[in-house]
Amino acid sequence: MRKVVVTGLGATTPVGGDVATTWSGLLAGKSGVRRLTEEWAEQLPVQIAAPAAVEPTEVMDRVEARKLDRSEQMALIAAREAWRDAGAPEVDRDRLGVAVASGIGGAVTLLNAWDAMKEKGPRRVSPHTIPAIMPNGPAAWVGLEFGARAGVHATVSACASSNEAIAYGMEMIRSGRADVVVAGGAEAVIHPLPIAAFAAMMALSKRNDEPERASRPWDKGRDGFVLGEGAAVVVLEAEEHARARGARIYCELAGAGMSADGHHIAQPEPEGRGAARAMRFALADAGLTPDLIAHVNAHATSTPQGDVAEVKAIRAVLGEHADNVVLTSTKSMTGHLLGAAGALEAVATILAVYEQVAPPTINLDDPDDEVDLTIARGEPYKLPDGDFAALNNSFGFGGHNIALVFRRYA
Repeated sequence: MRKVVVTGLGATTPVGGDVATTWSGLLAGKSGVRRLTEEWAEQLPVQIAAPAAVEPTEVMDRVEARKLDRSEQMALIAAREAWRDAGAPEVDRDRLGVAVASGIGGAVTLLNAWDAMKEKGPRRVSPHTIPAIMPNGPAAWVGLEFGARAGVHATVSACASSNEAIAYGMEMIRSGRADVVVAGGAEAVIHPLPIAAFAAMMALSKRNDEPERASRPWDKGRDGFVLGEGAAVVVLEAEEHARARGARIYCELAGAGMSADGHHIAQPEPEGRGAARAMRFALADAGLTPDLIAHVNAHATSTPQGDVAEVKAIRAVLGEHADNVVLTSTKSMTGHLLGAAGALEAVATILAVYEQVAPPTINLDDPDDEVDLTIARGEPYKLPDGDFAALNNSFGFGGHNIALVFRRYA
């Protein structure tokens, strides 16, 4: 089976406009959550979110930006950075693939277009509306950007979407259909309707007076997640292709595992059985035993049920070795990027493996009594020298569970 490696990273997130600033922000424990100042926010029960740190139109041609949904803008920004970071690999475009996800797609474009039509009539509807609202829009634009012809795919599995895209990209290379795949996710739905809808589900934190302290995974005081936006993209490459061109290799994408809870549309299976199956499948796919895992970048959204179910799942999969593993929740700083969350956390996991350091989790003042694992808190946590691997978990409404295994490359 062909080995798959990571050769490029790109991101635009609530804590940084690129990978370097995002990574330094995560290591410093910087929160990207703020109180919303838009007039519409005043009428909402939740008035906090984690917007992108850099407006996409500040780093993109305005004419190009005008025809794109915000999620598509961010996908292109992250993909371009990842491609440059990979050294713009020379690859036959028939052997270049794309797998870029969005959980919700261009919902804000759709809502704004409907408002414009109601107020000003059908002639004011933009001809760019349909390409901007398609859930496959971010993937399509990234595919056009690089002329990918091996296949352009857009996985949709709620908040597990972009980890599923990365897993799909890995399979494209393993199967021999592609040598290089650009994979990741983008999401941008900070708008009154999605916020009101998530708030109605009691899914969001209402800590309006302390936005930086609102996302608090595993803490007894957690009361829901914080909606974020952004994009993250990785360049996956067949090992022999990367080595032939002398590429810098961050790590190996060693395996992926998928499962479904079969339990509830919006609640995790309380014992974490589905999540555990995904992690077991990922380890088996990677051909690894649990004792090689040193770090878990957890899904950990800051919801009361989900955080505990995931800890139970990790304990069930890793057994006694779980006591030797350090956990991180990136969402404590970035909020929850929905369909882009998995890809952002994959980037953080890749850099943790590459630089042998795990970012801290912030706002964890009083851990839940059911959380009995080591969590990086306060400052970055040194990971071991030598051969080790890390798990990256993503779960989504509908019971989707995706786990990825990244292994240190030597």
